[in-house]
Amino acid sequence: MRKYVLIFFSSLLLFSCKKQDKLIDSEIKEERIKDLKLTTENKTAQFSIVIHGGAGYIKKENISSEKEKEYRAKLEEAIKVGYNILKNGGTSLDAVEKTINVLEDSPLFNAGKGAVFTHEGTNEHDASIMDGKTLNAGASAGTKTIKNPISLARAVMEKSPHVMLSGSGAEIFAEEQGLEIVEPSYFYTEPQMKSLEHAKNAEKNKVSLFYDSEIKDSKFGTVGCVALDKNGNLAAGTSTGGMTNKRWGRIGDSPIIGAGTYANNSTCGVSSTGWGEYFIRGMVAYDISALMAYKGMPLAEAANEVIQKKLPKIGDGAGEGGIIAIDKNGHMVMEFNTPGMFRATMNDKGELYVGMYKD
Repeated sequence: MRKYVLIFFSSLLLFSCKKQDKLIDSEIKEERIKDLKLTTENKTAQFSIVIHGGAGYIKKENISSEKEKEYRAKLEEAIKVGYNILKNGGTSLDAVEKTINVLEDSPLFNAGKGAVFTHEGTNEHDASIMDGKTLNAGASAGTKTIKNPISLARAVMEKSPHVMLSGSGAEIFAEEQGLEIVEPSYFYTEPQMKSLEHAKNAEKNKVSLFYDSEIKDSKFGTVGCVALDKNGNLAAGTSTGGMTNKRWGRIGDSPIIGAGTYANNSTCGVSSTGWGEYFIRGMVAYDISALMAYKGMPLAEAANEVIQKKLPKIGDGAGEGGIIAIDKNGHMVMEFNTPGMFRATMNDKGELYVGMYKD
């Protein structure tokens, strides 16, 4: 009798356990569905795009209303190029490249046509681009004859087995790829020559930032773009002429993947602008992505942590600048620790924002 009683209770216990397991499995399944639903709800935009034209000591009292209108108009023109590409189903890589081309062709920004002068009176360009889907990347440094350095960076990414090419070798590659080559004189602009003269006359002849006599102060004039397309792919790109009065073939963060540019579909895309030496030492662009990946931080929190807390501690407070970024759900961030940053955003609703100062 005792034997049958034990068998009965054992069967009952086994049945209860299986039932409980089914309940747990059901709860797990419901939780996963809930998580998936939340992820979908967190998708704020089908596509989005953000650009910057440099951060620095950009203050309203130091810039004329006419010059402010010029900057705002060019930022709006550039971002609408990328927006239309994304709206029509184009890729984030195309949007980033073509948007930056507009900024490179403008003498207002320290990239392409508006690049600053080195100590020797030449223009040396750096650029990089990254594909968040494949983690492929391309960059170029120290070129003097490539009209649009960001296009060279993309060619390096897609048409070569390398990530970065520099100097004359990069220029030979650009010619082989059919990119537009110009005479070095194409990059000459009077304001940037005045900036070089200002830097050379500065106390102790220290290396200067991008000094703009019409803004009456220094600024980091690098340009950049980050985009998320309808397929959920992120891309980021950055282009610059570097620092006024730079010497010895100096290269900043803009062509360095992880410092000036980074994109990863699982986290975010980032483009940096600031004092490059500190962005390199802080690996700023990648660090923001890493905080999201390893600590689960949302983009805004990660960007704030790096730009407002970490970066200023590098170099005894000399780590100045900012970033633009978009996460995989379309959230856009423009974080900077300087008085201003030229910037603009557009989302899938066509809503446009253009900013210059710390509003």
